[in-house]
Amino acid sequence: MKMLYSGKAKEIYDIGEDGHILVKFKDDITAGNGKKHSVLEGKGKLSNSANRIFFNLISDVPNHYVRDYDETSFVAKKMKMLPLEVVMRNYTAGSFCRRYGVKRGIKLKEPLFELFLKDDSLGDPLICEDTVISLNITDKHTISRIHEHTLEINRILSEFLSKHAILLVDFKLEFGFGEDGELLVGDEITPDTCRFWDAETKESLDKDVYRRSIADPREVYRVLLDRIEG
Repeated sequence: MKMLYSGKAKEIYDIGEDGHILVKFKDDITAGNGKKHSVLEGKGKLSNSANRIFFNLISDVPNHYVRDYDETSFVAKKMKMLPLEVVMRNYTAGSFCRRYGVKRGIKLKEPLFELFLKDDSLGDPLICEDTVISLNITDKHTISRIHEHTLEINRILSEFLSKHAILLVDFKLEFGFGEDGELLVGDEITPDTCRFWDAETKESLDKDVYRRSIADPREVYRVLLDRIEG
């Protein structure tokens, strides 16, 4: 297989299938736009397992996931990605608390939809919908559809996780267009890109334990998987 791209936590390969690529999770984990970096043996397998579960749950929302490939990889549709990170928040955490000076763990009145420009050199800045349109990144109709899809994913995942005593605090998605022009959810849905808290203790079951140097993220990823696979 020919490698097409190697990022912070994933590699993309050409597998010789029309319209398809292979996405492989690395054992790497980063925080702070790559300023903090570790290689944790077995982490890629855990990320792939979580990603498979969550994409199977949202199968009715148009997305790039095609099928499982091996322990660390999956086959996906080729996409032209939008340079945006889409974040939906249900509780206050992370950069939201720093930006607005609020305490961690406050439940928001309504799910909050945010857009960020995907550009590491700029620190992935928050960007408003009007600016997205003015910069010709995409149009108002596409933003509206992205919002609708994100709300639906939030509903599906929140309902599923609540059955396992887990709160979906917030999550990041990326979108793009398939070769047929269909808007699709791409990238990944894992503890690297979502915040999951134990509903009772509010302890993190996600990458925050690495960001804050609390624990080995593999330990909490395994706890998460044991609960949602059971």
